[in-house]
Amino acid sequence: MRIDKFLWSLRYFKTRNIATTACKKGHAKINGIAAKPGREVYPMDEIVVRKNQIDYKFTVLDIPPSRVGAKLVDIYRKDTTPKEAFEHNELLQYSKDYYRKKGVGRPTKKDRRDIDDFLDSDIKDNEAGNTEVDNKSKEVED
Repeated sequence: MRIDKFLWSLRYFKTRNIATTACKKGHAKINGIAAKPGREVYPMDEIVVRKNQIDYKFTVLDIPPSRVGAKLVDIYRKDTTPKEAFEHNELLQYSKDYYRKKGVGRPTKKDRRDIDDFLDSDIKDNEAGNTEVDNKSKEVED
């Protein structure tokens, strides 16, 4: 079975056209070698597919006759994707949530409150530090 059809039938891609495009871009590798869309897949091949910034790794156990249901996917492949790949993706999501590009307009109300809270805490810290210094200087003078 062709690699693009195989990836489509195991539900890695929604359509065969998307799977074919991914193969053309070099996002699918069979046994460490970039695969063209027409490359044949055989049992015990190790496949790496890059999708959504995650490298999915799996071993082919059997060739499906056609597109299979989501519950039956594990019959045809053994997933060996490391957990670190998914954790790295979660960290990227968190960083995107709090990232604001420079020059994207005025700060939102929440942004202004966060800035004010940060500046107020910084001023309070400085005032607390100055009072300690003043107390010590008075003791020295006496």
